[in-house]
Amino acid sequence: MDKQLEIECLANLSEGDHRSYELLFLAYHPKVFHFLCGFIKNEEEAYDMAQEIFYKVWVNRVSMAEVRSFKAYLFSMARHMIYNHYEHNLVKEKYTLDQLAQSETYEPEQNLFAKDLSFLIDLVVSQMPEQRQRVFTMSRKEGFSSDEIALRLKIHKRTVENHISNALSDLRRALQYVSFLLF
Repeated sequence: MDKQLEIECLANLSEGDHRSYELLFLAYHPKVFHFLCGFIKNEEEAYDMAQEIFYKVWVNRVSMAEVRSFKAYLFSMARHMIYNHYEHNLVKEKYTLDQLAQSETYEPEQNLFAKDLSFLIDLVVSQMPEQRQRVFTMSRKEGFSSDEIALRLKIHKRTVENHISNALSDLRRALQYVSFLLF
């Protein structure tokens, strides 16, 4: 979409013009979707996130006349959505681990299952790339925050979060495979 048409569409959108919204949506939705998909690695979630971004564009249409680069505006929204996605996943994972740590009474069968599960996790972690192993161990076993890990390993916080996310993905896949075999 050329710059002049984009500026016209944004001005018309700010007045509630559906056709201008459709033009912007058709021009930019696929790009935003592919951008999100590259980070999220889940097409369904990326599609939902792209839809949410364009929903917010419609809800905030009155302010769109002030936007000078719609592409930059959209990708800024997408970037924030990705950050929120990773933060949300980290919070969920921490909550799950906290809940597991709080259950103090184990039956002998549960104890055996916990040991087997711990062995499986250690096995999967040992197969990960060295940096991912190091980050995951520092995060989950040693209790360091993403900021602390980034500082100690001299890498970016987002790199740490990506390593943790990928490690958790590896573990989920392994656990799904094992649960498939057990049931």
